Amino acid sequence: MPNIALFKQDGTQNGEITLNEEIFGIEPNENVVFDAIIMQRASLRQGTHKVKNRSAVRGGGRKPWRQKGTGRARQGSIRSPQWRGGGVVFGPTPRSYSYKLPKKVRRLAMKSVLSEKVASNKLVAVDALSFEAPKTKEFKEVLAKLSIDSKVLVVIETENDFAALSARNLEKVSVVTADNVSVLDVVSNDKVLATQTALTQIEEVLA
Repeated sequence: MPNIALFKQDGTQNGEITLNEEIFGIEPNENVVFDAIIMQRASLRQGTHKVKNRSAVRGGGRKPWRQKGTGRARQGSIRSPQWRGGGVVFGPTPRSYSYKLPKKVRRLAMKSVLSEKVASNKLVAVDALSFEAPKTKEFKEVLAKLSIDSKVLVVIETENDFAALSARNLEKVSVVTADNVSVLDVVSNDKVLATQTALTQIEEVLA
């Protein structure tokens, strides 16, 4: 069972916590993580690209010249694809790029990235992140006391609004609730700072 240090908000250690080995202590599966990241990045694409086909291009209602007798190739419209200014054939149209992986694959990917963070000592656990009001300065001081100066993903419990508001304006800090954390969130940040309650919520979802 993996054990990690549990810190207080002021940076002092408050003992250790034992994590679920099936979630935070497995052998990372790089192929599954790769598939999960590609899926998430594909789902982020807007897919709003569009070109005009020959029916959407302005003009071209009249036949350019008569069918026979000119010596030139027959043409029906100046907006045919072979004409300059004509419609585009087989061009991109609005579509959704999103797709889904099997549930077991998505969970394995999440377990893999979390286990990698634990193995590389990049998961920092705090007993709580408590603020009386949204204060960015106070959250910045917390990060300094915990010796976090790189890109960090802050995972909080779902009802911790003041912590989310305090951290959202800080550079290199991303905030997400335990029920919305994703593989892309974890791998995009150097460290993960999670509250003890958030870690428990993650274990409940992935168990």
